[in-house]
Amino acid sequence: MKWIETLFHDNEVIQKERNLLFSDDINQIENEIINLYPEETFQTLLGFGGAFTEAAGFVYANLSKEKQREIVNAYFGTEGLGYTLGRCAVDSCDFSLGNYSAVTDAEDESLKTFSLERDGIYVFPLLRDAKALCPVLSVMLSPWSPPDFMKTNGSKNGGGKLLPQYRTRWAEYLCRYIEEYRRLGFPVFALSVQNEPNASQIWDSCQYSPEEEKVFIRDFLAPLLSQKGFDDIFLTVWDHNKERLYERTSYICTDESANAAVGAAGFHWYSGDHFEAIELVHKRFPEKKLIFTEGCIEYSKFDANAQLKNAQKYAHELIGDLNAGLHAFLDWNICLDKNGGPNHVGNYCEAPVMADIESGNVKYNLSYFYLGHFTKYILPGAVRIGLTRYTDTLEATAFRNMDGTTAVVVFNPGNESRGCSLRLNEKICTVSISPGSISTFLISSREE
Repeated sequence: MKWIETLFHDNEVIQKERNLLFSDDINQIENEIINLYPEETFQTLLGFGGAFTEAAGFVYANLSKEKQREIVNAYFGTEGLGYTLGRCAVDSCDFSLGNYSAVTDAEDESLKTFSLERDGIYVFPLLRDAKALCPVLSVMLSPWSPPDFMKTNGSKNGGGKLLPQYRTRWAEYLCRYIEEYRRLGFPVFALSVQNEPNASQIWDSCQYSPEEEKVFIRDFLAPLLSQKGFDDIFLTVWDHNKERLYERTSYICTDESANAAVGAAGFHWYSGDHFEAIELVHKRFPEKKLIFTEGCIEYSKFDANAQLKNAQKYAHELIGDLNAGLHAFLDWNICLDKNGGPNHVGNYCEAPVMADIESGNVKYNLSYFYLGHFTKYILPGAVRIGLTRYTDTLEATAFRNMDGTTAVVVFNPGNESRGCSLRLNEKICTVSISPGSISTFLISSREE
């Protein structure tokens, strides 16, 4: 068994790798055990990824070719995080250089002027380089706002709603995005109806009530997706914080027609854990995929210098979400500049990889290394297995990969070392989990 451990000491990332052996549990150890039960299986993982925003593409474009290769390899290379998924905004979002839409002419009923020229400047070059390194890369599309002329407030910013007379055209617009992405060689696996439909932001935003989202799906978007042969798309509801995930998903999916069209529920982390909400959705709608679509360390709320605390937020979130039934995890921006942007309304945040485009230096935040404990070892197609732990002071999850290996991630957020005996099929391996550390134990099939 391989033990990979990451610690953070004196502002330095320390990574260790050791080989361990299991031994027969002849003494029938009872204390400080984490039990693994591979015969008990749960959800199958789709994969991990991040967002290809215009901001990320802009930062990427302003780096040397050498640094571009470094970043793409860091995320999508065989020695990197192993991302296989991405999220792209339909038109602009806050992490764009400004507002833009693929169609700006209100009289263009047939979308003849539809153009992704703007995305071609910064988004597609980064996407192409990632796809070249990861041929199986597929993306989720998420709209922040329809074009201004389609909205009640006449602006992409500030919330507002989709005008009823534009429901058909907006559905056609979203389908056109899927068509164009696929034509360009970027497979689309999911489409959310609306990013953060319960929020009115100073940036690109649009509100949908539960009834409005249901009606748009049932009567407009779903029929057109089916007509165009996009039945393989995971149409994703909610795409907002978890505290109302269960209510929104239940409201929409208790409608028989809407339920048949919805393939996934999406959620963010900005309102707290609410892991039970994921469990409730999974219990009521076991056929739906559960997708973490966005999360980041917001500089308006968190300290950019608190690297350990910020990275630990990722570990806590991932373990909680995975144990609740998560199928896919999409982090926010792939990379940002040293200020946490660009962002056209100053809503800056942290990314796992950040760059100073003036000096050309690239910085890897601790969150990058924490993410790797999941993304490098829990692979697409992995199945979560049963696990019990002796204390809630250690957080843990376990998955069986398709190649037969088992990955166990153990996180110790406390200030004290914790004993830990991994127990599998009457065999034991005992270690001490360092305070403030995260560990991955990779067990080969022959060790069981």
